[in-house]
Amino acid sequence: MKPVVAIVGRPNVGKSTLFNRLAGRRLALVENVPGVTRDRNYADAEWGGRTFTLVDTGGFIPAEREVLQREVREQAQAAVEEADLILFVVDGRAGLTATDQEVADFLRRGGKRVFLAVNKVDTEKVRDAAVADFYRLGLGELFDVSAEHGRGLTELVDGLLGALPPAEEEEERGEAIRLAVVGRPNVGKSTLVNALLGEQRLITSAVAGTTRDAIDAELSFEGRRFVLTDTAGIRRKSTIAHRLEQYAVLRALKAIERSDVAALVLDATEPAVDQDARIASLAEEKGRALVLVVNKWDLVRDRVREEDFRAGLKRRLPFVAWAPVVFISALEGQRVQKLLELAARLNDQTAFRAPTPRLNRLLEHVSEEHPAPFAKGRRIRLYYAAQVGASPPTFAFVCNLPQQVPQQYKRYLEHQLRDAFELKVPIRLLFRERPGKARREAKVGQMIARRRR
Repeated sequence: MKPVVAIVGRPNVGKSTLFNRLAGRRLALVENVPGVTRDRNYADAEWGGRTFTLVDTGGFIPAEREVLQREVREQAQAAVEEADLILFVVDGRAGLTATDQEVADFLRRGGKRVFLAVNKVDTEKVRDAAVADFYRLGLGELFDVSAEHGRGLTELVDGLLGALPPAEEEEERGEAIRLAVVGRPNVGKSTLVNALLGEQRLITSAVAGTTRDAIDAELSFEGRRFVLTDTAGIRRKSTIAHRLEQYAVLRALKAIERSDVAALVLDATEPAVDQDARIASLAEEKGRALVLVVNKWDLVRDRVREEDFRAGLKRRLPFVAWAPVVFISALEGQRVQKLLELAARLNDQTAFRAPTPRLNRLLEHVSEEHPAPFAKGRRIRLYYAAQVGASPPTFAFVCNLPQQVPQQYKRYLEHQLRDAFELKVPIRLLFRERPGKARREAKVGQMIARRRR
């Protein structure tokens, strides 16, 4: 619905830094090595009251010997095809290269309007020498900028806004469900996102660590809007060797924090391992709804039953036994839409509100069937309950000894709540003293003091 500006160029010329600057926030990974960006990365930018969509791309690489390099180039070409305007970024320090010439030739054949941004021109003193060679490309308007220091961006954006087509009227849409696809490296996260989108939007490879950035993509399903976030594989800290990979893992963890639902992708060919448990615990700690997605099921379905695999998951991940499980083959596209159905249902459950009368009838029944135990010679008494929050649903129990309620009884209450309200999302239980306890204790103290006197 909004005009699209694709940022293209060879590797390591500062495309992602410029993308972050124009978007007004740090969305893309930036590191002083080539090949950091691989997939298309989208973000909306607003300047001067105009909104447009930016697309960051991987670097155009002339040599097509490696499959991964070819796919990076294809992703960049796809961004060019869907764009209304091209922002071609070159390196003013390095000067004009043969690769720049090749990219310019490709863009010229595309017939779309191109703006040339000569990046890394940090001062006026070096401007003339930095930009002189690039006029030879014959692409029209040229802007010297420094994405790192913010120099020259106003002139560049003014030029872009003057060339962009007007935005089409956008229909009123509901709030999107943010679904973060997380897991260990090489379990099929990008393949799953591609299957859901119905296009080769993300690069997939048998090489672990192909995805580095957290990439957002929108889709609609059964009248609901989703924002899918494909993330880098989350490894153990001891195996994270490079700073770039550390950044990628941090972005994946932040994707869980800002999601409504986390889809933890597991490899059906091996049981849940410690790192799967760690990722699941992160989602639970953040109060995010969770779906356990067993991928590559086509490789094991002839020798393993779903019921047995599900039972094994509950043994290995007992702290998220409430999370629904879906068995899929992302490569074959089997049952992948079941994930969206579950995500929509779980998103609605996070906003669940229990009627207080029904909640207290449940508490009365629970107290009769399984009374709370004794603590310090006194019976723990639960007086009443109320829901005090959502996302995740949070319930407060007012009792006489809130600090003494044992963990086992808390788990019992949690199970009763889940069964009664069919909740398959994280929930929180709070235990509080009755209001006015301090005042009552003060009065008792005063009575005792008077009797003593």
